[in-house]
Amino acid sequence: MTYLSVENLSKSFGMTPLFENITFGISKGDKTALVAQNGTGKSTLLRILAGKETQDNGRVMVQNKVDIGYLEQEPELDPSFTIREFISQGNSGMIEIVQEYERAVSAQAENFNESTQEAFMKATSAMDRANAWDYEQRMEQILGRLNIHDLDQPISTLSGGERKRVALAFVLLDQPDLLLLDEPTNHLDVEMIEWLEAYLAKSNITLFMVTHDRYFLDRVCNHIIEMEDSQLYHHKGNYSYFLQKRAEREEIEKTETAKAGQLLKKELEWMRRQPKARTSKSKSRIDAFYEIKDQASQGRQESEIELNVSMKRMGGQILELETISKEFGDTVILDDFSYSFKKGEKVGIIGKNGVGKSTFLKIITGEEKPDSGDVKTGMTIEYGHYRQDGIHFDEEMRVIDVIKEVAEVIELADGNRVSASKFLEHFMFTPEMQYTPVHKLSGGEKRRLGLMMVLVKNPNFLILDEPTNDLDLPTLQKLEEFLENFGGCLIVVSHDRFFMDKLVQHYFVFEGDGVIYDHHGTYMEYRQMRVNEETEQKKKGKTKSEPRKVNKKPARKKESDVLSFQERKEFGKLEKEIQTLEEEKSQIESALSSGKLSPEELREESERYGELSDLIDKKTMIWLELAEKE
Repeated sequence: MTYLSVENLSKSFGMTPLFENITFGISKGDKTALVAQNGTGKSTLLRILAGKETQDNGRVMVQNKVDIGYLEQEPELDPSFTIREFISQGNSGMIEIVQEYERAVSAQAENFNESTQEAFMKATSAMDRANAWDYEQRMEQILGRLNIHDLDQPISTLSGGERKRVALAFVLLDQPDLLLLDEPTNHLDVEMIEWLEAYLAKSNITLFMVTHDRYFLDRVCNHIIEMEDSQLYHHKGNYSYFLQKRAEREEIEKTETAKAGQLLKKELEWMRRQPKARTSKSKSRIDAFYEIKDQASQGRQESEIELNVSMKRMGGQILELETISKEFGDTVILDDFSYSFKKGEKVGIIGKNGVGKSTFLKIITGEEKPDSGDVKTGMTIEYGHYRQDGIHFDEEMRVIDVIKEVAEVIELADGNRVSASKFLEHFMFTPEMQYTPVHKLSGGEKRRLGLMMVLVKNPNFLILDEPTNDLDLPTLQKLEEFLENFGGCLIVVSHDRFFMDKLVQHYFVFEGDGVIYDHHGTYMEYRQMRVNEETEQKKKGKTKSEPRKVNKKPARKKESDVLSFQERKEFGKLEKEIQTLEEEKSQIESALSSGKLSPEELREESERYGELSDLIDKKTMIWLELAEKE
C-alpha cells in the first residue's frame, strides 16, 4: 500500500529553485532516507510532506486515514507547557483512558461501593480494549532511554538538545503510520542512537528521514533516495548498497561523457565546414551535433572543499594536563586526570550526555578553570575551537563579509595566498551565495561557514565539539579527508561513530563520576568489549548468589483491596513476559534433546536454560502475588 505520493513537486527559495518536478512514493513498511547536499531543500521537503509548508507546484497525496508524525530539525515547543503536558497532547485518547483509570482506582480506594466498583470495571475494560497497559510501558521505556525523567519540568527550562529529545519521544509515543524524521540523531549520545537504531529497525513503522549518520543509515534504512541536480535516484537497499550503486553510476556517466567528447571532435570538424541545412539529412546531423555537445558538457561539475590551510609550527611541548579535577555540585567531571599530548595525536571523546565532555574541552582552552591541577599549553600552540552550538554570526551580514572580518587573504599550506572569495569557493560557496545574507543559509551551510571561521585562523590544535551536526554527506567526506591529512593535534567529540572511527587513534571514554577510560581501538571494538564485560559480570553474579527459594514470597510494602495502576500494568506485562520465556525454554529443551548441537552450543544452551528457569520462577511468584490481589 502506498502511504504517500509526491507528483511533480517544485519549490524555490526566492529566485533559487530548491527542487523541481520531483516524483516519488512511500509504501507501507519502507524505511527510506533522503540523501542530498545542504541547500537542496531536504528539510523544506519534509515540511511540505508534513503539511507545515506549501509547495510552488505539484501535489502531495496521502492515503486516507494515514497518520503522519513529524520531527523537525530544530523543534519549536510551547514554552508554557511542562514535558508531561506536551507529551499528553499526542495520543490524547489514550491519555484520557489512562487518566480515567487512575481516577477510578483512587475513587474506589476512598469509597468502595457499587458505583465506584462499576466505574472501576468500566475503566479497566477501556484500558484492555485500547491496550493502554502497553502504552504506559512504552512511554516509560522511550522516556527513560532518552534520559527524560522529570515530566513536570517546564519546556522553557530545556536546552535545545533536551527539546529535540522530548519532541522525538512525542512522535515515537504517538505511533503514527508514517514517521518523518529530520536529523533524528542530533543531540543524542551514542547509547541513545544505538537504542533508536534498534527501535526503528525492529518496528513495523514506515519511515522517511534525513540523516547524515552513516552507521544509522546502514542499519535502519532499506531504501535510499538520492537527490542530485533535480533528479532522483532510487536505491533499494541500505547505505552500503547505495554507495556501491552510486559509484557504478558515476563511472558509467564518466565513460559516456568521454565517448561523447570523442564523437564531438569529429562532428565539430564537420560543422566547421559550415554545412548548409538544405536536406533533411544535413539538418538532422546538425541537430544531433548539439545533442552530443550537451552530453559532452555534462561532466560532473562537483564543487570541492580544499581544506588545505597553512598550519603554524608546533614546538616540543604540546599540552599537559596534571591531576585535573572538576566538579559541579554533586557531579564529578574529572578526578585527578593526567595526560600529555604528542604531536599529531588524534583523540576522540565519547560518553553519555551530561558527563562533562564539553566542560573538559573548555578546561583545555582556558574558558573554564579546574578546581585543582594544572593545564600547561606549549608556547607555539594555536587552538581552533569549534563549539557544539556552532559559531554565531550577524544574520544580516553577507557571507563574504563574515570571512573578510577575519582575513581578506588566506595563506594555504603550499605558501600560496588566496582571496576570501576564492577561499569561500573552496568551501562550495558559489559567487552568488557569497553575497547572500547569512540568515538565508541552511543549517548545514551555516555550520560549514562556522568551520571555515575556525580553519581560516590556521590553528595547529583543533578541538571540534559535534562538528558533524547538520552537515551533508559530501561535506562530511571532505572534512574527513582534511582531518586525516591534518598534521596538528585533534580532539573531536561526536556522536557520529563512522566519522570517529575513521579519524581518531584512540578514545577518552567518559564513564561518569570522573572516570575516564583510554581505549585504543575503534568505537565498535569498545562496544563489543563492554558487552563482553557485562556478560562476564552476569555470569559471576549468578555463581555468587544463593539459589532462589521458590516458596518464598516477596514482602509487600502496602496492602490494598484494589490493584494500583502501576501494579495493574505490571500484572499485564508479566503475563506476556512469562509466556515468552516459557516458549524460549521449550525451544531450548527441543534443541538439547535433538543431538545436533556442538559441545560449545550445548554449554551455551544449558546456561541459558538455567537462566530462564530462574527468571520464570521469579516472575511467576510476583505474578501469583498480584493475581491474589486481583
